[in-house]
Amino acid sequence: MKLRTITFATALALAVFAPATAVFAQTADKLPLQPLADKPGRVLVPGTKHEVYYVPSTVETVTWGYLPNAATKPVLSIPSGATIVFDTLSHEGLVEDQGRNPLAYFGSKGIPANMVLKDGIAITGSSMAHDFAKDGPHIVTGPVAIDGAEPGDVLKVELLSAVPRVPYGVISNRHGKGALPGEFPETPKPTADASAANPSAYNNVSVFTPIRRTKAGKWEAVMKTANGTEVTFPTAPFMGVMGVAADTIKPVHSVPPGLYGGNMDINDLGVGSTVYLPVLVKGGNFYTGDPHMAQGDGEVALTALEHSMRPTFRITVLKKGDPGIPSRSGSLARPLGETADHWVTIGLNPDLDEAMKDATRESIRFLTEILGMDRPTAFAYLSAASDFQVSQVVDGTKGVHGMIRKADFSKVKNGFTNKAGKK
Repeated sequence: MKLRTITFATALALAVFAPATAVFAQTADKLPLQPLADKPGRVLVPGTKHEVYYVPSTVETVTWGYLPNAATKPVLSIPSGATIVFDTLSHEGLVEDQGRNPLAYFGSKGIPANMVLKDGIAITGSSMAHDFAKDGPHIVTGPVAIDGAEPGDVLKVELLSAVPRVPYGVISNRHGKGALPGEFPETPKPTADASAANPSAYNNVSVFTPIRRTKAGKWEAVMKTANGTEVTFPTAPFMGVMGVAADTIKPVHSVPPGLYGGNMDINDLGVGSTVYLPVLVKGGNFYTGDPHMAQGDGEVALTALEHSMRPTFRITVLKKGDPGIPSRSGSLARPLGETADHWVTIGLNPDLDEAMKDATRESIRFLTEILGMDRPTAFAYLSAASDFQVSQVVDGTKGVHGMIRKADFSKVKNGFTNKAGKK
């Protein structure tokens, strides 16, 4: 593996040593963030001994519409505890109902060619197969194997930063999808001649949405009312897709999330959060994609503010039985999230009511196994003190996540609480 050296400015953009706010300030005038290299490898931050691993999005390192499975070979292997940077691509502006031509699509929105990402141009211009009607839309980068990870272990995945690569994104509503299928979009249905060569025949609706920096140095998204008045809203970047390879050789569609993670679309799992993922195959084989600049709970139109991003992770293998694993069994059967202030329990089911039940049961499990409550008290606590939020209703498998406040358990003594609660 070739060792590459990067400039200090780029090192700041990678956010290894800087908080997210500093990262945004450092990169705001340097967009677009084009790929750092054409192959996975290591980068060395000058002036330090810290190595950072890097994975670009190329035809060789992505899957389009599907998630890695047990048969997928990792594009890179890294040691436990390593920092890794991905250049990820939003599918918006790249898929067939937008012409599978980002230069033309974004050019139609006034974006010059030099502000369009080269990796997006390369993938859409390749012979890489993608069926708009059958396949998922997501461009998924990876997977990356973590040395020593074995089934039964857990990957601790910390999102250190998520930096926008371009100053614009897209929010889409497509026929037959979203929270109001058949009502929105309020346009004619697709015609038989709809294709990448004739994208307007899909009659889908995509809202091009720029972002800009405020005087405080933060990003905000910009829309307009019908009469041209500006509407702005704050951004909160996160990765919609984070997961491990499923233990199957069958194709794994990228849209519905599962016990392997995948397209969970939980907006609380942003910069500074941790996701615990069960290792299902040797190496774990972590992947990411579907970057979001902002998303409301529910994601009702179909997509969030989809936005190509450069996320930085630290990924650590927790061996089965490690006290840092949030489970009495010493392993996990599903993902679990953590923020500075909350533990995030995840429920998934094609039926929204059942997803709510799933999240509630998982919350009870966590409260009894890790925080020492009996089951009736745990159920009562959840009813009085915890919020259950709809992650998304648009991915086939619906998502509900519970938010359990850490501060409520500051006096509880156990290994996991002491470890996680001191963030």
